[in-house]
This record gives sequence, C-alpha cells and structure tokens, in this order.
Amino acid sequence: MDSVRILNTHELDSAAIEDKIATEASTKFLFLFQGIAYDYFVYDEATLQRDMARVERFYRSKGFFDAHARVAHVLQVSPRHVRIEILVDEGPPTRNRKITIAGIDALPSNVAAAVHQAAQTALVDGGRFDETRFKDSEDALKKALTDLGYAYATVEAQAEVDIGTHCADYGFKIVPGPMATFGPITFQGLDRPAAPKNSIPEAPLLRAIDIAPGATYSTAQIDEATQALLDLGVFASVQIVPALVRPPPDHPSVPLTVKVEPGRLRQVTLGGGFEIDEIKTEIHGIAQWENRNFLGGLRDFRATFQPGVVLYPYRFDNLKGSLRPLPEERLRTELRQPGFIEARTTGFLRPEFNIFPMLVEINPPPNSPVPGFFEVKVPIGVERTFWKRLYVALGYTFQIEAPFSYIDSLDPGLRTVTFSFPELVTHLDFRDSATHPHAGIYLGNSLQVAGGIFGGTATDVRVQPEVRTYLPIARGVTFATRASVGFLWSSNYGKGWNSELENSATTVANSSSGVTPPPTATLEQARATLEHDVETMYFRGFFSGGPTTNRGFPLLGVSPHGVIPFLNPGTASQQVTFGCDTNNTQTAQPLAQCFLPVGGFTLWEFQNELRAEIAGPLSGAVFCDMGDVSPQEGDIRLGHLHLSCGIGAAYDTPVGPIRLDLGYRVQPLQVLGFRSETAASNADPVNGLQPTIFKIPVALAVGIGQAF
Repeated sequence: MDSVRILNTHELDSAAIEDKIATEASTKFLFLFQGIAYDYFVYDEATLQRDMARVERFYRSKGFFDAHARVAHVLQVSPRHVRIEILVDEGPPTRNRKITIAGIDALPSNVAAAVHQAAQTALVDGGRFDETRFKDSEDALKKALTDLGYAYATVEAQAEVDIGTHCADYGFKIVPGPMATFGPITFQGLDRPAAPKNSIPEAPLLRAIDIAPGATYSTAQIDEATQALLDLGVFASVQIVPALVRPPPDHPSVPLTVKVEPGRLRQVTLGGGFEIDEIKTEIHGIAQWENRNFLGGLRDFRATFQPGVVLYPYRFDNLKGSLRPLPEERLRTELRQPGFIEARTTGFLRPEFNIFPMLVEINPPPNSPVPGFFEVKVPIGVERTFWKRLYVALGYTFQIEAPFSYIDSLDPGLRTVTFSFPELVTHLDFRDSATHPHAGIYLGNSLQVAGGIFGGTATDVRVQPEVRTYLPIARGVTFATRASVGFLWSSNYGKGWNSELENSATTVANSSSGVTPPPTATLEQARATLEHDVETMYFRGFFSGGPTTNRGFPLLGVSPHGVIPFLNPGTASQQVTFGCDTNNTQTAQPLAQCFLPVGGFTLWEFQNELRAEIAGPLSGAVFCDMGDVSPQEGDIRLGHLHLSCGIGAAYDTPVGPIRLDLGYRVQPLQVLGFRSETAASNADPVNGLQPTIFKIPVALAVGIGQAF
C-alpha cells in the first residue's frame, strides 16, 4: 500500500483517525524508499472493511453519532501497488447541554463549588461530546472531593445523548463519605540488607513529603509529596498508597505507605569526546563522581573533571601548520541540599575552576597571540519547583577571569576582571516531554544584575526571555519553534560600542609598536578602553551561532565584529605579513580579516524546525534559523536576518540524541540591502566576515540533545 487517506474530515484530524486503523501505508526509508529497513504493508480487503467500522466508532467517541464511512476507494497505481481512500460523512456534532450533580447539598460551599468547577472544566458547556473526557470527568469530580479531605468519596456518572437534537446531558451522583485526616507514614523499599551502608534514611524523606499526621487528607498533597521524592533524584519510582478501610469509620485517619524503588546512591562515570569546527579542534576526557547521600541527609554531591587539549591551529578546514597543543580543563562541582529553608526548596553550591584558551579567530595567522583564562565561578542559591511546571532559582555568582598567555607574551592591556551578580532563573514547562517534546510550550527567562552594591568589574542589567512551541503535525512529526530576545544595559563599559568597533582598526593600527609617529596619550587611552570593553563584553555580551541557536554559523559567529588588540599581531610589519593589516584602511578585504566576534548588547533569535522520526532511534529535521546581535542597547535590527536553512539528523542514545546539522547561509538574506555577506562586510566590517567550507557559506554543527 502506497498511501492511506481519510477524506472529507473537517472536525477531526485525519492523522488521528489513521492512527486508529490497521490499514496503513508502507513506510518509506528516508521518506523516499519503500521496502528498505521496513516491511511492506499488504492490502487486505477484510481488514479495510473492519477499519471502516473503526472509523465510525472513533467518530462516535468524539460526538459524531451520525458519522458514516461511506465509500472506500482502492486505487491501483501499478500492478503491485494501491492507494486507499476512505470517504467520511461526519454529520453534525453532539454538544454538551446540561450537568446535574446530586449529593452535594450538605457539603460546605467551598467543596460544592470545587465539584461544580471540576465538572464544568471537564465538560465545557456547548463543547463537543467526547467519550474520553466524559470518563475523565468522573475522576475529576472525585479528585475535587479527595483534594479537600473526603478520602472515601465515590462518584457515579451517567450520560444521556439525544440523537435528534444532538445534545448530551450528564448526571453525577456523589457520596462524599466522612472527612478524613492523614495517619502515620511508613516506607517500603528503603532497606538494603546486602548493603546496609547504602540504606536511605527516613528523616529527609519525611521532610520532603511535608505531610503531618492529623492534617486534613488531600490527594493533591500526596501528588506533591510524590513529585518531591522523585525530585530528590535517589528513586527510580515512587508510589504513595493510602490505606482506606472499608467501611470507613466516623472519623477516619488514613495511613500512608510510601513504596519506593531506590536507584544508585553512588556512581562513577568515565567518557570522552571531541570537537572540530571552524574555530578549533579539541579532544577531551570526562570523569564524574556522584554521591547522592553525601555526609547523610540525601545531600547530592557531584564532581566532574574534563581535561582536554586544543590541537592548535588545526580546524575543520585547516590541517596545516605546526601543532601547538593548548591544554585546558574544566572542573565543576555541585552540592545540593534538599529541604533547605523549607521542605520543598533545595539549596545549591556550584563552584567551578576552568582553564581555557580564548579562540574566536576563524583563520589566525601563524604565531598569533593566544591568550587564555584561569576562571573561577562560584554560584550559590536556592531552587524550587511549583506545581510540577514552574521552576524558580534565585542565586548569586562571583566570577574571576585571570588572563595568561598560551602563545606569545600577554598583552599588558589584559587585566584580571571580576563579575558579581544575583540571578533569577524561571522556567514554565508545559511540554509533553523534556527530552523528546512533541507538543506543548516552554517559557523561560534569565535576569542578572551585576556590579553596583555587588561590586565587580561590570555594572549592568542582563535579561533574556525565550519561548519554545511544539506542534504535532502527524505521528512522529513535530513542528518546533524557538524565539528569544536579550537586552544588556551597561553603565560602566561599552559606551559608544558601535563607534569603538568602527574605529577599532584605526585605534589598533595607530597604537601598535613601531608606528610613526609614536602613539599619543589619547590613542593609548583609546586602546586601553577598547581592550577593557572587549574583555568585558566577551564574558557579559550576547553572541549567537552554533548548534543550539543559528546552525549556519560557527559558535559566536553572529555578533558585532571588531579588531581585538590583544589578538592582533603586535607590529604593523607583522600585520602586513599575516594578511591582517589594520594600517590598510583603504582595502576592505584585508581589513575585514582583522575583525573578530566581540559580543553585543541586543539579541534576537527565531528558529523553526520540522522534526520527523525515520527509523528506530534515527530522526531527521529541516530547519531555518535567523537572528542578530546588535552593538547598541535596545536595538532590535530585523533587517539583519542572518538567515540559514539546512537539514539535520539525530541518533537517540541513553545520554540524549546525538545530532548533526548542516546549515547554509542564504546570501541575500544576511543583511537586507546587500547581495551577500561579503558585500555587507565590505560595506561595514562590524558586520563580520564569516568562514566558509570549500568556499560555500555553510557550517556543520554537532550537539547532544535537541537544538531546543
């Protein structure tokens, strides 16, 4: 069978109907080839007849009691291939009309109101009859009662459908039973006789559950307690079972049994990886140790060490030159204290110590200076999840960036900088899955306030909200979007940033060693200001480009560009030799080679992706990404599209999908008004000159997890 189509569907999604029938089209490998990796689906007349009855049954379950699958066409397209078409006459839908609830007259007004609200939410007045919603409404009314103390409540539901008027009336009979309270709490599954040292203590669990014996019974509290135990990260499964005695006593106290399946408390992980792109080639190892009962109390301590080496100057499109290994390392630790301040709040401490080279040049000249940084970051704060959807973290970070030199001497303009800021992070997640979302919406925001009373080199406010949406198109096919903006307002650096960048070539050229006449005090001050602002913006400014933002660009590629003094060859003669001649302000191309990504104040990003499952763990995608980073505050430049489109593939693994994307930069749609990115760079080097692969404006992006 080449295809199966449900025709004349107006009210229901044809893809949802196709999921309910046994007749289906033969799957095409890579959407092109039948019979490869998948078996053919063979046409069967008896199965098709039963499927027509299934279609009518599905329609009736959705309120279309007059629906008929009238005709089935079997169209022969070749001697051994057919197409199936099922024509549906939907008929008028049946609408919800009246809800009657018996047995709530003696209940308190707030309880009765909650029951009415649950019924009206489940069965919207005037909404279309839906069999699944009707069945769920019975559970919704019962939960409204059990949330408010009626542990023994029972609900009977009945629906009457008037076929002639196409209306549905509903009746519910409520028996609330007596008000109940919580009884004692016991645990099953904590003890490990073979390894008593690995047994989990009860005290922190009771604190996380936060249910006091004698308190009013509530299934909502039981649900929250279940999630709180799962959030501790030490259990594979958790089930809290109330012991309801039948018949109930007059004043029941309901004991709770917490059934758990513990996971590993201690774990060692070893691994490695590599990165190769237009900027660098790097290999690294990974070693991680975790103890989820560190010093007792279910404290979670994790240490991750990632030693590596950059194979400088080798890159994706350059395997020439003498190898200059640049060692690097990242050491991250995390201590999480559950039940900090109150039962559901977790305190965290996440110190880091990192050593890494500052690599932003696409094609660095030989013997170009390569500075590096010793980085110390100490975030500390609290985090909490509300209603399973809203995540809130309030923290404070102190950060030190101390420069040193990998190659050549360290430019005296590079100084140790510090950053000190509180940060508020919020996520509101309505996705059906965090790792493989198919439907839903995700909202996030990050707000930082640096400097001022907190001290540090930079004084600024930095905010970046984002929204992600996921729309199911068909079975295994998802249309995903992501939009984000970012705003950085500074009070002590980057003032006149755009002008600084436009004049950066002149500033560096006229203040380099060996120039005639020697640089004046004004030029030296301009160079010092430029160096300070570039260094600060590298850590505080916005950049875009790479596997999770704009996949047609390298990391940091979407950004204002400027001449970076401490990355530029030190003398005018070296600049000419190496092809980056800041003294040549008349010829655009050599000058543009000197301009490197430096970060900006205003960001916008918009990504669109169509994802589809292909075979087993293999999936594919087509995407279009766009966005911009402006050198000015509050400046959303929609004319700077930086549009890139491409294709990608992902292979699912236990650590998440491993993804490879190839993005092509659509030339007339980089900066509107210019036919190509080269023309835009020639007109204004601050726009930047992007790298190519075999002279094609593309980029390869490799990542773990979905792009967004």
